[in-house]
Amino acid sequence: MKMMKSMLAAAVAGLIALAPAAMAQDKGLIGISMPTKSSARWISDGESMVKYFKEKGYKTDLQFAEDDIPNQLAQVENMITKGSKVLVIAAIDGTTLSNALQKAADKGVKVIAYDRLIRASKNVDYYTTFDNFQVGVLQAGSIVDKLGLKQGKGPFNIELFGGSPDDNNAFFFYDGAMSVLKPYLDSGKLVIRSKQTGMDKVGTLRWTARSPRHAWTTCFRLSTARTRWMRCSRLTTDCRSASCRR
Repeated sequence: MKMMKSMLAAAVAGLIALAPAAMAQDKGLIGISMPTKSSARWISDGESMVKYFKEKGYKTDLQFAEDDIPNQLAQVENMITKGSKVLVIAAIDGTTLSNALQKAADKGVKVIAYDRLIRASKNVDYYTTFDNFQVGVLQAGSIVDKLGLKQGKGPFNIELFGGSPDDNNAFFFYDGAMSVLKPYLDSGKLVIRSKQTGMDKVGTLRWTARSPRHAWTTCFRLSTARTRWMRCSRLTTDCRSASCRR
């Protein structure tokens, strides 16, 4: 987050420098649109931005859309109406904001896509994010280390869960992880019993319990081939519900 704040600060400073001269006396309002409060991460990011920008003399308008696309769209449009000079948007679905961002551009409002890429719009001035492919590499690397795969241990059963398909970053996470896991899958040291791979099958739309990935008829514990595995009538959060049997 510290590096992201520095990148954001640089982006905002650059955008403000391009704004009208009147901004020198009034640094203006920054609209911050976060996707949801259901994750502590987004709450922390949003509140950290508010604190940081206020320390730099900006006013802020922080909104959480609760993973509701029309809600986020309405919040962004309201920020534009209220006179925001810069919008920082962590989009729920970056392909749905084109019209709102055109309105922002028409009023000279600058846009920073935060963490998640906003696609299908030419009206994005900056994109600040992590190395999402490397995040996937690190995630998969922890599996390799914990299971001792480099030392030849295995085989192990594994099931893949991807992020939300409307989050552009999820595809980078997946590709990064698979770049590490694929050799062990090819050699049989890791076995996907369900045969489900690819974001079209393992993606979990906004991590909701009703998404297709959570409706499997079979679930597996990460285990050695010698360990008994569990069959479930429906996958639950911890796979230990009364519907599961060994």
